[in-house]
Amino acid sequence: MSKKRILLLLCGIVFFLGNKTTSAQNKTETKLIQPPYLKAGDTVAIVAPSGVLKNRNDEVNRAKKLLESWQLHVVIGKNIYNQADHFAGTDQERCEDFQMALDDPKIKAIWSARGGYGTVRILDKLDYNKFLKQPKWLIGYSDITALHNQIHILGVQTLHAIMCVSLPTDLSDIQQSIATFKNTLFGKPLNYTLKGSNYNKTGDANGALVGGNLTILHTMLGSKESIDTKGKILFIEEIGEYKYHIDRMLQSLKRAGYFNDCAGVLVGDMSKMRKNTTLWGTSVEQLILDVLSEYDFPVAFNMPAGHEKDNRALILGREVFLKVEKNKSSVVFKQ
Repeated sequence: MSKKRILLLLCGIVFFLGNKTTSAQNKTETKLIQPPYLKAGDTVAIVAPSGVLKNRNDEVNRAKKLLESWQLHVVIGKNIYNQADHFAGTDQERCEDFQMALDDPKIKAIWSARGGYGTVRILDKLDYNKFLKQPKWLIGYSDITALHNQIHILGVQTLHAIMCVSLPTDLSDIQQSIATFKNTLFGKPLNYTLKGSNYNKTGDANGALVGGNLTILHTMLGSKESIDTKGKILFIEEIGEYKYHIDRMLQSLKRAGYFNDCAGVLVGDMSKMRKNTTLWGTSVEQLILDVLSEYDFPVAFNMPAGHEKDNRALILGREVFLKVEKNKSSVVFKQ
């Protein structure tokens, strides 16, 4: 073999090994940081980054008592009961409370009092410099998906779970929601066995769990908060939409490449679906399968998470193993 060919061969080997090392490094770099689990004596901040909390004092007080029953301290944002039209205070007031919770080193978790609409209006006002030095849990769902996306892109895990306004007078009505919320916050193993569905698209998948409310995921398209779903399992849930709206949003995600390299889809509650005068013609489950028909990843239905009483905790950004069969599915979070 000539010296020239040997040199070319050696260059090729170096290039291949270099790429392999870079790929491994990139894979390591995409692993999200887990905030410290809570322990007795830690402090949780309750804030309202979104909708107004008019006449919701009872739920916030129940939330405070619940946390205190777990030997946690509670700080309530000073602007939480303010109102500026639709919102829990002006954008600046809501941002001020949230920034306080991000920056205070004594606060170990930030619990959103409610969703609604408004979080997107404060995203560009937040400073995460102190938060990234001492990450803490963000907790919420629905409109809080915007914050989940933002913090996910910064490289930190978050908790999709109940909010203060989720708490009824009789907490036994949502016993499982509370139990999974508490267990996750305090670091207990998290896994689910889901009811089967004839709509389930069978298969196995591994990947970080991402996603949340479908409307908010759709809203984030084209912004820096639009998440990368490559090699990940996408969770979706929704409330109060027409089926054609669901289809339109999924088609938009599809055209934006959300499903091209996705590892799997986990479907939560599709609650209070509205009826259009022109009926869609299929179930919402079939609608979802039709949008995803050209992909070979597994799709699991019946995840009890979203806008129903039974709203189980999910760690967004954490690697999960998803096994989907017709008679049941399992979701196991990596410890």
